[in-house]
Amino acid sequence: MKVLISGSHGLVGSALIKSLESDGHEVFRLVRQAPTGASEIEWSPERYSIALARLEGFDTVIHLAGESIAEGRWNEEKKRRIRESRVKGTRLLSDSLANIKHPPKSFLCASAIGYYGNRGDEILTESSPPGDDFLAGVCVEWEKATEEAAQKGIRTVNLRFGIILSAKGGALAKMLPPFRMGVGGKVGTGRQWMSWIALADVVGAIKNPLTDETLSGPVNVAAPNPVTNEEFTKTLGKVLSRPTLFPIPAFGARLAFGEMADALLLSSQRVEPAKLNEARYQFEYPRLQSALGHVLKDR
Repeated sequence: MKVLISGSHGLVGSALIKSLESDGHEVFRLVRQAPTGASEIEWSPERYSIALARLEGFDTVIHLAGESIAEGRWNEEKKRRIRESRVKGTRLLSDSLANIKHPPKSFLCASAIGYYGNRGDEILTESSPPGDDFLAGVCVEWEKATEEAAQKGIRTVNLRFGIILSAKGGALAKMLPPFRMGVGGKVGTGRQWMSWIALADVVGAIKNPLTDETLSGPVNVAAPNPVTNEEFTKTLGKVLSRPTLFPIPAFGARLAFGEMADALLLSSQRVEPAKLNEARYQFEYPRLQSALGHVLKDR
């Protein structure tokens, strides 16, 4: 296949490109700086500009770009960047793909399980309604921005990513230093659900819709066995052979991280990957301990 990817230098994008190229696919990158070769295409979501002619003839477009939600304390400016980097970029791509002569067969766009908000013990599938907090609102707008492509007849998939496990980046990389020092522990009550997925399965779950044409709309990209924060903490400590005796109370998390603590650390999302299960996707790492053992084996 001929594949175009945004966010190609991120945690997911770089792993995905490596896998796609090893499978023999021809991969092009959307970049914000001047292209350095024929396989790069310049775009600017901020200026709402992209070379339409360069978008012709791709089999699929995979859109992963967006401002990190875990870097820096949230304030109004940070929240504006989080929303605009997702919504404007997605709308630009969606509108552009809908207005070219030879659009791709499929458009895969990142989203997140933040769509569901804080839902306690409720089991969440792709048909569950959205939450009502900031991240849920961002995800609703983010997914709505793909509508032009879908209305054009392009098979559109909204990839609702869970907590991605990798020692190279993301949430787990930030957890590792205190846990390795033996000062890790549960956050708040520890009863909040964490819907996680190993990076290898993220790549597999993105590649699945490239050939499975039954998949469209929202798809939960999370392992089939979510755990509570307390269980996650104990399992990470076990894999690292470290104690986990230093809990962080909710007020401490809020003091340290502000609004981001409620959205990322204290929020509960018990997500079921219903569509991937229906598509008979085989997770490489369906259980947390084996997933952590895999991602931390060389670290």
